[in-house]
Amino acid sequence: MSKRENKTDVIIVGAGPAGIAAAITVARAGFEAIVIERGTFAGSKNVFGGAVYTESVKEIFPDFETSAPLERKNIEHKFTILGEDDSTVISYRKSHETPVSYTVMRGKFDRWMAEEAKKEGVILVEETVVRELIVENEKVIGVKTELEDYYANIVILADGVNSLLAKQIGLREDIKPKDVAVSVKEVIKLDKQKINDRFLINDDEGCIYELFGGSMLGKLGLGFIYTNKDSVSIGLGITLDELDGTGLKPYELLEKIKQHPTIAPLIKDGEVIEYSAHLIPEGGYKKMPTLSGAGVMVTGDAAMLVNNMHWEGTNLAMVSGKIAGETAVVALNKEDFSENSLSRYQEKLEGTFVIKDLHTYRNLMDVMHDKKEVFMDVYFKKINAFFEMFTSVNGVPKRQLYRKFIFGFIKERGFCGLLSDAWAVFKLVWSILIK
Repeated sequence: MSKRENKTDVIIVGAGPAGIAAAITVARAGFEAIVIERGTFAGSKNVFGGAVYTESVKEIFPDFETSAPLERKNIEHKFTILGEDDSTVISYRKSHETPVSYTVMRGKFDRWMAEEAKKEGVILVEETVVRELIVENEKVIGVKTELEDYYANIVILADGVNSLLAKQIGLREDIKPKDVAVSVKEVIKLDKQKINDRFLINDDEGCIYELFGGSMLGKLGLGFIYTNKDSVSIGLGITLDELDGTGLKPYELLEKIKQHPTIAPLIKDGEVIEYSAHLIPEGGYKKMPTLSGAGVMVTGDAAMLVNNMHWEGTNLAMVSGKIAGETAVVALNKEDFSENSLSRYQEKLEGTFVIKDLHTYRNLMDVMHDKKEVFMDVYFKKINAFFEMFTSVNGVPKRQLYRKFIFGFIKERGFCGLLSDAWAVFKLVWSILIK
């Protein structure tokens, strides 16, 4: 502590990747940082698929590959469209000299990050809930917890998608159900050799599945599978508006995916050892809150920094936390904690891939909400139907099969419907590549 009791340089709310990255950056510059975490330990409340991305982690932990609790290095990515009882799988496989990503268990990995932060001098306060921000003269000067008040020159919010603190001071509005997804996940214990044999990988290699369709046909939802050392993580995420008033339960949708004939053999004889659920921001660029104010910055999921097209979240969180920490260091050196001073955080973040990628896909969710019944149902079914036709040998001339498939689809979808679909795709691609 410095200057007076319960007064420090920077308070960070939340001990996830964004919060720890911010805290370490501040501590390494010689300033005091306190991280307040509501869980019993860092990572106890955090859930993801999940993989961490090497390049972004190295910005904070250059040697993490030698000491972090990693599961497997991912060498293969499978995109799987599930029908009722069939599937189409597109796979990309490459063993990079420097792995692109590693699977991890967040409970272990976040705890490791927190321990590394403490080695740098960061103070970690666990099992403590921040109730509200302390504001004086329109500037955030600290936080109120259930036990006591803490004061700081700067507060960095890394408290997740449902950031009530950012809402309290008007940095964001209420999140609409269509802009957030609920993710449910099971960790299924499996013998290491069974994982290797079923996913065609070696001991230190990992495979990722992205799952489309199945029990989520026609809905804005995606599934996933990640391989760990001796377990498999399987789950799905679905936007809340898909569940509103429908009676659908995420765990029931997940159970149906587990029973699909393409998926069931991968997890056969496995034992469920963990079940978890978590909210994921889906709003993207258009739903980002104001990222800073006098004495405060917003990072990670609290800032809607998730690229749902590429399933990226932890890397965006760590980069945003690092830049928030760097902005705090500059402000502390200048003793200027004004809104104008901390606005450098957003300016610098906009120069990185984080905001640039979110801007690239800014129209994606609008198109998907508008066309979900078509793109997430009709076209998925037609892709599987095409490959069923293409791989069939039934004595019918191929030209006849192709003509029947194409003209049947035109008749089913309608010329106007196809034009509408093509126009939606064209506008989306134009906004991604050109505009």
